[in-house]
Amino acid sequence: MLLEAIYHQPKSQYAYAYDQETLHIRVRTKRGDMDHVSVVWGDKYNFVPEEITTTKMEVFAKDTMFDYYQVAIKPPFRRFAYAFKFEKGERTVFWNEVGFTEDEMSSSGVGMLWSPSGMFEFPFLNPIDVHTPPEWVKNAVFYQIFPERFANGDPSLNPKNVEAWTHDAVPTRDNFFGGDLQGVIDNLDYLKELGITCIYFTPFFEAFSNHKYDTIDYLKVDPQFGDNKTAKKLVDEAHKKGIRIMLDAVFNHSGFYFPPFQDVLKNGEKSRFKDWFHVKEFPLSTDPLNYDTFGFVPEMPKLNTENREVKAYLLEVARYWVEDIGVDGWRLDVANEVDHRFWREFRDTVKQANPEAYILGEIWHNSMAWLDGDQFDAVMNYPVTNSILDFFVKDEIDAESFMGRLDAMQIAYPKQANEVAFNLLDSHDTPRLLHIAAENKDRMKLAALFQLTYMGAPCIYYGDEIGMTGGGDPGCRQPMIWEKEHQDHEMFEFYKHLITLRKDHPALQDGTFRFLSAEKDNKYVAFERKDEVDRFIIVMNASEKKQKIELSDISQGTFRKANGTGRHEVKNRKLSLEVEALSSVILKEM
Repeated sequence: MLLEAIYHQPKSQYAYAYDQETLHIRVRTKRGDMDHVSVVWGDKYNFVPEEITTTKMEVFAKDTMFDYYQVAIKPPFRRFAYAFKFEKGERTVFWNEVGFTEDEMSSSGVGMLWSPSGMFEFPFLNPIDVHTPPEWVKNAVFYQIFPERFANGDPSLNPKNVEAWTHDAVPTRDNFFGGDLQGVIDNLDYLKELGITCIYFTPFFEAFSNHKYDTIDYLKVDPQFGDNKTAKKLVDEAHKKGIRIMLDAVFNHSGFYFPPFQDVLKNGEKSRFKDWFHVKEFPLSTDPLNYDTFGFVPEMPKLNTENREVKAYLLEVARYWVEDIGVDGWRLDVANEVDHRFWREFRDTVKQANPEAYILGEIWHNSMAWLDGDQFDAVMNYPVTNSILDFFVKDEIDAESFMGRLDAMQIAYPKQANEVAFNLLDSHDTPRLLHIAAENKDRMKLAALFQLTYMGAPCIYYGDEIGMTGGGDPGCRQPMIWEKEHQDHEMFEFYKHLITLRKDHPALQDGTFRFLSAEKDNKYVAFERKDEVDRFIIVMNASEKKQKIELSDISQGTFRKANGTGRHEVKNRKLSLEVEALSSVILKEM
């Protein structure tokens, strides 16, 4: 029993309120080290032997080094004093805030040394503190649209020197093809047929560039895309078809032509907007750069979100698009470079306008500091993105490493944050999925299948569903291919089928997730998704050879493939099947 491997932190992702009645308690141990782990608990004001409960914990995640145990507890008085009990062979060890002890225990399992003052504690479950993301996101399928490149619905809005919209059009960092909001409205039926339930737009506010991350006016649709009335029409028409809308908030920085920044350029230290930015000295200079920016891009000056006027302006932007236009969420660009106090006020503003609005942070690394229920609902799940790509697409890791990485994310955040995490495989910031797969459609399909059967909210980058490809920016920003003869219709049907399967079976949305096989050096994984209605076993072979796979420790049951063919029966808790190279089998219990 390696006590040094044991870890727990009260009031963190290791001990948090899942809902207004339930606490999730977690503890880490060395992998394979314990026979049994339990939590010993009671009320801190009545911690006496006859009122103490011992509840067994179960392993819910593991990586190459550790097992992670979890239990759900509903304390009767919303207060919780607790310790842990570890058992291995003949040895039993208890652990509380004071430390470890192997002192002889009373029949209740708690000795005299275990007083409330020495216990770990969850002081009180206050409902207002519970992290409660919008329920609809669990069931959502997102679709990311780069507005300038999706569809041209109103040619009268075309910018000068617009280029022809063809299947072989070549995007550059500076060219324009005339995409607009009317083009999206015209193609809402296409998105509905695919099964999309929420569109994520990169910015469509007035800006200088084609990507619009250099905002000029946060309260105005870029004239190239239409106007605010068109935006309202888009939201209303999308809602009629059951499709929500999420906008991109670029609040870390503005654009070079943002009027307050232009005023500082002109008037220097005399400008009334000089404190809207982080200026080191006047006059402003781009070489050498003497003001803070996004990265080192002079055209994107960093906003001072601690400034009262800046804060008031941006919070009005947040309110306006949610309350007046009716959008359903915000994706927050460069979210980890903005101060936490601003994001807390941002959340209050947005949730007052619409309590069911989704707040999504763009953070590429561990994000627990933003996911305590007072800032973001979720983050863009890049660690999961990279794990899926490394296993199914790039063939760089084995099954054990893949499982360990994904399970590490399960322990990194509270469950409710993982249930609404934004799971993408590519975007306007990355090469396209098919390009990453070196044009291997089988590997692309494996990645998409896992994404669409895993927990969290999947997001499809526009055009992936018809086989579009392209390298990093600007290659990933080619205009959407609408010529049917140049679309991959088999790929479209593949995505449509998986999305329908996911939407028809809540077990694939927010059911339990458990790896059944993910062994060292193996190139295949198997996992189970289930709820009270359905149970799925999904086996995925990322090897270029056919695999004969035997799963063990499987609960009894008879399965058919999701398409209704074949019959697979669990015998003696074992299930055997063959899976072709670079393919998968989805089994549904009969």
